[in-house]
Amino acid sequence: MSHVDDASTLRVTWKKSPYSDSGAQCVECGNVDERTTAIRDSKRPTGPALLFPRIAVHHLVEGIKADQI
Repeated sequence: MSHVDDASTLRVTWKKSPYSDSGAQCVECGNVDERTTAIRDSKRPTGPALLFPRIAVHHLVEGIKADQI
């Protein structure tokens, strides 16, 4: 895992969960490249973003769906 200090500098199309409403505290995700996913706080678009290997994010999501995390 690594990070960038200003998420707005990333060339990413940010996506928010469709279950989020406009006032909710949410995270946004976007694919930086074929191997890296960025995650940021939706309320702070110029704040930091964490960078994860896409496979790690995939396993996290699959674990959540399977109610294992």
